[in-house]
Amino acid sequence: MIEIESLSRRWKNFALEDLSLKIKSGEYFVILGPTGAGKTLLLELIAGFHSPDSGRILIDGKEVTNLPPEKHDLVFVYQDYSLFPHMNVKKNIEFGMKMKKIKSQDKLHEIASFLRITNLLDRYPLTLSGGEQQRVAIARALVTDPKILLLDEPMSALDPRTQENARELLLDLHKQKNLTVLHITHDQTEARIMADRIAVIMDGKLMQVGVPEEIFDEPTDSRVAS
Repeated sequence: MIEIESLSRRWKNFALEDLSLKIKSGEYFVILGPTGAGKTLLLELIAGFHSPDSGRILIDGKEVTNLPPEKHDLVFVYQDYSLFPHMNVKKNIEFGMKMKKIKSQDKLHEIASFLRITNLLDRYPLTLSGGEQQRVAIARALVTDPKILLLDEPMSALDPRTQENARELLLDLHKQKNLTVLHITHDQTEARIMADRIAVIMDGKLMQVGVPEEIFDEPTDSRVAS
């Protein structure tokens, strides 16, 4: 589904270096690493927000390395959810529909029902809890029927109880919608619980890839172990 070949990108005093990775169709793939490891930059390169200095990105076998974001057939949910404060929930979701020229309201109500936010459609983002804002951001993304969902630290703004509910929601969403999910986090528990496979990134370099048991029980070196 997603193939990254020898990807490099310098950004100010930081660089992603010669990174290669394959993410399977329908996989829940987690990129784990400390703050400043290059996780968000990698996600933004995959989304087409930046172009790499070298290397290639392929989606479903098609090279998208230098194509604009709308040609990547994926959606990106940022850590802060990036909701429009002057629009109510319904209009925030409709914004995603307008980007894809979707006019039917049936899709909006289907997604709102699935995410249990139908009762929030007339509310404004600043009146919502963190968990509710997350659901709205995901609804705005899913209403366009993407093949791939990119999640940038989706739990970081949530309290522990809400995090547990959000994990269940995302795993259920992944299963029912058969989405390919690429989720970045620095939280080891989150990675272990949610991932089909994990890639560990440190200082812009890919350190290890494997199922959670391999990463946590058989780390390749002391840095990954720590």
